[in-house]
Amino acid sequence: MTLTSQLEQAALWLRQARSVAVLTGAGISAESGVPTFRAPAGRAPTVREGVPPLWNNFRAEDLATPEAFQRDPLLVWQWYDWRRGLIAACKPNLGHFALAGLEDQKEDFTLITQNVDGLHNRAGSRKILKIHGDIWWVQCLSCHKVTSDFRVPLPALPPHCSCGGMLRPAIVWFGESLPLQTWNQAETAAQSCDLFLVAGTSAVVYPAASLAPLAKRHGARVIEINMEETPLSGAADISLRGPSGEILPALIAS
Repeated sequence: MTLTSQLEQAALWLRQARSVAVLTGAGISAESGVPTFRAPAGRAPTVREGVPPLWNNFRAEDLATPEAFQRDPLLVWQWYDWRRGLIAACKPNLGHFALAGLEDQKEDFTLITQNVDGLHNRAGSRKILKIHGDIWWVQCLSCHKVTSDFRVPLPALPPHCSCGGMLRPAIVWFGESLPLQTWNQAETAAQSCDLFLVAGTSAVVYPAASLAPLAKRHGARVIEINMEETPLSGAADISLRGPSGEILPALIAS
């Protein structure tokens, strides 16, 4: 099938679907200029253009862990403060806006995202399950309260809660479990949808990568949108090659 015929078929399935679940990954936000920080396993840090010298000495895996935060909370917060500044300068792209529009079209709709940048919110999406947390959320280590803080840069590092406890980024770090309630809702959405749409994810990060196969086992059609082939491509009912910012608007407008 040509891309045009695949797109037409996928659009038909989307129109027919009563219940739709969507999983998004780093690819959709990369199209907005959000950097991806995770290096392939075993790769040493390399000099990255435009990255301050300090952060070229670290991989995400060196900083985004409970152990790193316990060892040096100031260093970890300096890195997150820098990341927050980069993300604040990015804007949602047409793919983000298309998904917000799809939510308005479908009464039964769930958006599951691996991304922590908040761009889906800024595009107008409301029914979002953030399985990896949100870079704009902070959690107190003492009272455990989670709040939003959009200040860039943060006025004091490391930041503290009104109760006096130190705050941490409310993000799922390497070695931590996903938030149970959010993950259970994501699994329920995958099991109950008619159509499962996957956009901009490598399909290698678990447990998120298990959602599309779960949906397929429960009878859903699976549509993948990605620039490259992934481990999901062979199992997807349709795999559309190209940028999410181009294909999602075309798919939802068809």
